[in-house]
Amino acid sequence: MNLNVKNETGILKAVVLGQPESIGPVPTLEESYDAKSYDSILKNIYPTEADIIKEMNAFEEILNKYNVEVFRPEVIENYNQVFARDVAFVIEDKLILANLLPDRADEQEAYSKIYENLEWRKIINLPESAHIEGGDVIVWNDFLFIGTCFSEDYRNYKTARTNEYAIEILKEYFPKKRIIDLELKKNDTVAYEGILHLDCTFNPVGTDKCIIYKDGFVDESDYRLILDIFGDENCFHVTREEMFEMNPNIFSISPEIIVSDSSFTRMNNHLRNEWGFTVEEIGYREISKMGGLLRCSTMPLVRE
Repeated sequence: MNLNVKNETGILKAVVLGQPESIGPVPTLEESYDAKSYDSILKNIYPTEADIIKEMNAFEEILNKYNVEVFRPEVIENYNQVFARDVAFVIEDKLILANLLPDRADEQEAYSKIYENLEWRKIINLPESAHIEGGDVIVWNDFLFIGTCFSEDYRNYKTARTNEYAIEILKEYFPKKRIIDLELKKNDTVAYEGILHLDCTFNPVGTDKCIIYKDGFVDESDYRLILDIFGDENCFHVTREEMFEMNPNIFSISPEIIVSDSSFTRMNNHLRNEWGFTVEEIGYREISKMGGLLRCSTMPLVRE
C-alpha cells in the first residue's frame, strides 16, 4: 500500500476504523484517560459495548457506501480499541507510531497485520520520550497544525498527549512543512474546561474552511492565527456546549462529503445550507461519552 495523506479532506481510499469488540469493564475514575470519560463514569452513563458496536457499524456502512477500503485492528480481549487515531497517523507517505499511554501500549500489536501491508521504511518509530497522538496532528497541505501542552505540569496531566520534543522530531522529518504548534487547555476531570486533542477544538473541512472552538487554546493569538489562515468567514464557531458534545470531531470522506453526528443540528444545517456540503449523519452519542468521536475513530491511510 502506498500511504498518502496530504490533508484532512482528500478523497478517502483506505482507512483504519477502530475496534468495538470486547472493550472490557467500565473503568474506574482513576483509570479514566480523559475528562469526558471521567464525566461519564461519574454520572454512571458510560456506554455499553452493544451501543458502541451499533454506532461503529453505522460508520463503517457509510465508509463502504463511498467505496472506502476499511481495515480493522485485531481484537484484544477486554481492551478498549475504539480510537484508532491515537495509535498512529499518516503524514504524506509516512506512518508515525504514537507512544501511547503505558496502560494502552498493547494496542500497537493489534495493528501489526495492517502494518505488514506497508513498506517498512515508511514507518517511523519515535524515541520513547517523544509523546504525540494523531488527534493532535492536523495535516493541511503545506501546514502541520499540532496541539500540545507546554505547561511545567505536563507530566501531571493524563490529557497532555503531545510534547515539545515530538514536535521537534516532526520538524526534522518534514522540513518543508510549516509546523504550527497550538497550546491547548488541559483538565483531566472537567470536560468543559479541558481539550484532549486538537481535533476536539479545530478541524478543517472542504478545501478552505474549518470548525473551531475559540476557548480551547491557551493563547488567543493561536486562535487568531487560524482565523488569519482560513478567513473568519470560513470558520464555523462552536459554542462551549457544542465543544463538550464534540462537534469539531467530525470526519471528511472527501472535500464535499462529511460524516457527522445526527445530533449536531446547528452545525450540520450550516454545513449543508451555507457551505453546500453533503452531510452523512449517524448517531455517535454513546461513543462521544468516551472522549472521542468520528475523527478519533479513524486512521486514514490513503487519500487522493
